[in-house]
Amino acid sequence: MRKSLLIITMCISCSLLKAQEFQAKVVVLAQQVGTAVDKSVFTTLQNQLTNFVNSRKWTTDVYQPQEKIKCNFILTIKSVDGDNVYNASLAIQAARPVFNSSYQTALVNYQDADIQFKYVQYQQLNFNENRVQGTDALSANLTAIFAYYAYMVLGFDYDSFSPKAGDPYFLKAQNIVSNAPEAKGISGWKPFDGQRNRYWLSENMVNTKYNNIHDIIYSYYRDGLDKMYDDEEGARASVLESLSSLQDFNQQNPNTMIAQFLVQGKSQEYIGIFKKADPQSRSEASQILASVDISNAGVYKQEMK
Repeated sequence: MRKSLLIITMCISCSLLKAQEFQAKVVVLAQQVGTAVDKSVFTTLQNQLTNFVNSRKWTTDVYQPQEKIKCNFILTIKSVDGDNVYNASLAIQAARPVFNSSYQTALVNYQDADIQFKYVQYQQLNFNENRVQGTDALSANLTAIFAYYAYMVLGFDYDSFSPKAGDPYFLKAQNIVSNAPEAKGISGWKPFDGQRNRYWLSENMVNTKYNNIHDIIYSYYRDGLDKMYDDEEGARASVLESLSSLQDFNQQNPNTMIAQFLVQGKSQEYIGIFKKADPQSRSEASQILASVDISNAGVYKQEMK
């Protein structure tokens, strides 16, 4: 009987393990912190955050191991601000596979530069989406931020496979924003904290005024990249149409965060897609990309002659 129960328990455990959504690597860098702080604290934090992202059930869907979303969270500790209080930045990188290829295309490549949190070694990392603030705002801020970006990554991933399929996860991220921890030193959750922060990113994705951004994401990934193997010319045309729509969106909604967010870190991918295109398509793509990704305008001009 005990043996039977053990087998059943093991099967359930294996099933739950397969069900998780993320294959995340979390790295905590603390080179900028002086010797006054025991660096083992950051190793413990790294392990706990890895477990927080990878072990938590974020959706009701069952993921097979090969379906898990590959992502990196790089938390760089910049300074110590009082007992167990840290100032940091967080880089979030997430990708998804392109159909019929070994290529991983970026979904998210973003750096959140203004994070403050409190962490005592071995403290439990708690998160309750119905009570985001917790009892200690500075401690709750860290898990709120990680949960927020987990939901945003899920939203972009789902949107890339089906039109507006990411809505439930963008709304969950928006709920975290609405109930975010509040304390001195905490920022990024309010509209007046800057033009590009957690507030504006989720706002752009749930604002019905910007609904076509979901179609742009779907068109780029599903109608474009995923069809590159079967119909390279047609797929390239879909990518070009998607970028043209993003250009129109940017012109109609200047200074929105989402337009720049979508092109961040994708210049080499764009160049690779259009390098073999016919001269007219290549020239059109170069002009569009130069207008939506201004910081890389010179690169496009040089590489896509």
